[in-house]
Amino acid sequence: MTKILEVENLNVAFNGVHVLEDLNFSVEDGDALTIIGPNGSGKTVLLKTLLNLIPYQGKITWKKGIKTGYLPQTLFLDQSLPLTLREFLMSKINVTKTDPNDLEETLKLVRLPEDSLNQSLGRLSGGQIQRALVAFALIGNPDVLLLDEPTASIDPPGEEQIYDTIHNLQDMKKLTVIIVSHDLSLVYRYATKVLCLNKQQICFGPPEETLTTKKLEELYGAPHKFYHHLHDGSTH
Repeated sequence: MTKILEVENLNVAFNGVHVLEDLNFSVEDGDALTIIGPNGSGKTVLLKTLLNLIPYQGKITWKKGIKTGYLPQTLFLDQSLPLTLREFLMSKINVTKTDPNDLEETLKLVRLPEDSLNQSLGRLSGGQIQRALVAFALIGNPDVLLLDEPTASIDPPGEEQIYDTIHNLQDMKKLTVIIVSHDLSLVYRYATKVLCLNKQQICFGPPEETLTTKKLEELYGAPHKFYHHLHDGSTH
């Protein structure tokens, strides 16, 4: 497989305080990399650094010509504004000079009905808003999607639907996905690689080989119990 991203000796500091220290990992074409770690571990900082939004030391090398789509953890949408979904998505289509005729196809990809284009943002549910934001990230035909907690504030069934949509998108459009998540069940179900981050790199590699009990305890600082959301709603 072709390597599309290589990170070497990456360090980020704010006012002399290290936020990321000596990270080394790579992403190959078609990978689904999930970044996990406790709150404040630098996950969001890492995504922004990969996009060159934050100054850093070290080396970040993207394959030439790679296009990225980014969904930040918080994207403020004032749902009281008289703005339709069509107008919201067209704002990015105009910037990226994407064919407006692709809009309906993009909605199908994220499983939103075409008539939702004419609805105001305020009439969309939380799950529909998240799907709209994924559609927003897809505009411009990126090769890589970087998603920061794309199911924040959504209930478990809604979370599963969003992740299924992202997984299907990856298969259909041959995307590479880099995603920050708190849900370890996502790692086991979808990720080809996992990066365990707590300012430093605790582990990196295939989940089934990497996520040992010892590494999870090292990552979270204590014995760590986690739950898998299953289709039948049970946990283990």
